[in-house]
Order: sequence, then structure tokens, then C-alpha cells
Amino acid sequence: MLSFRRMHVFRRLAILYQLWAVFCLMTACQHDYTPKPLGYNRLNLPDPSYTLLPDSLPFSFEYSNHAELLDDTSAISERFWIEIYYPEIKANVHITYKPIRSKKLLKEFLDDSYTLTAKHQIKAYAINEVISTTPSGKTAVIAELEGEVPSQFQFTLTDSSRNFLRGALYFNTRVANDSLAPAIEYMKKDIMHMINTLEWKN
Repeated sequence: MLSFRRMHVFRRLAILYQLWAVFCLMTACQHDYTPKPLGYNRLNLPDPSYTLLPDSLPFSFEYSNHAELLDDTSAISERFWIEIYYPEIKANVHITYKPIRSKKLLKEFLDDSYTLTAKHQIKAYAINEVISTTPSGKTAVIAELEGEVPSQFQFTLTDSSRNFLRGALYFNTRVANDSLAPAIEYMKKDIMHMINTLEWKN
């Protein structure tokens, strides 16, 4: 009878020990959960340095040493249309150039530029246009677009008699524009350097 009682006590102790072990394991595995904030890819933005465009173009400006100068290969491209591509941040500045042969053509070019900018009104919650004068006295019309727009910065330069140039910034990425803000600001400064160093060759 005594041995039976001892066995019964041992069984109860074994069950209690197992329950205690399970409890310890459960409490040991519990951690306070804190959701991690959303993260974005870190952008490595290089220090600016510049070089001149080649002499084969009817215009000249300084563009970034960190960018690649490419021919425009789109179906509607014309002579002297170029792309300035920044591979590290997947940014592209599309440059179109047109010679002015009449006042009527100049008006068409200006109207087209306005229309291309206005097309972004559907997604833009602000389009800020300013007229800026370069150090050499040239007049540039600059449009900054805010919102989830494909082009965040556009500009036109003309001497109203011979030369017309338009530029537009694009990013080849699906990242939201608010996450691209540092890269957009970096590109704006680079584009302003292009504008401020632009010279016509005829």
C-alpha cells in the first residue's frame, strides 16, 4: 500500500514538473513585439562634379560626371535629342532641342511644352512655374511638379530666335515620390547647374 502511494505521489510530481517545464518554455519564448517602421532603400548620392557636353551638339552645358550621356532612341526622337541618365538612382533627364525657323514654330514649341506639363495635372497636387535668369542672362521657365507624377521637374530655354531646348526629369522606378525626395532634390540641383551653364553655339 505504501509503495502504491509513493508511486501515486511520484506521478503527480512528474505531471507537475512537466506542467512547470511547459510553462517555463512558453514564458521564455514570449517577447514584446514592436512593429518595425517601414524602411526605404538608402540612396547613395555622390558629390557633384561636372563635365562639358561634346562639341557635336548645337548647345553646351555642364552635366554630371556620375551620369551617362545617351542618344534618345524613342520612336519620335529627332537629331540632337539626348538622355542624361544617372544609373545609381535610375534618374533620367530627357533633353529635346529644336531650331527655331519662324515665330510660328516658336509658338508651337512653347504651346507643346505647356501642354506636356499640363498633362500631369491629373496626378499633381501642385505645379509651380517660375521664370529664372541664368548668370549669362538667358531666361528659363522652370516647372516643379508635386504629387505622384512621372516627371517632377521640367524646364524650357530659348533665345526666341534660333534655339529652343526643353528638359524633363524622370525616374525609372516604382518608388513613391515622397520616398524619392532626397534624389529629386539632388537632381533639381544638378539640372539647375545644366541650366545655369547652358550656351548656344549659333
